[in-house]
Amino acid sequence: MKRKLSKTQLVCIVLLWAALCYIVLTGAERVDGPVIVTLLLASAFIFLPIYKSRKKE
Repeated sequence: MKRKLSKTQLVCIVLLWAALCYIVLTGAERVDGPVIVTLLLASAFIFLPIYKSRKKE
């Protein structure tokens, strides 16, 4: 059985995701389709488990 994520863990995950997005967007030569798709997929992988964790509470 999985443990629930604490609020501190959720905040850290979101901040790390935001830092990753910042690094990707500032480091990319162009913001084109593959970059946008990658960020959308990363967002889904991050925020769906967070949503499910918060929904159970």
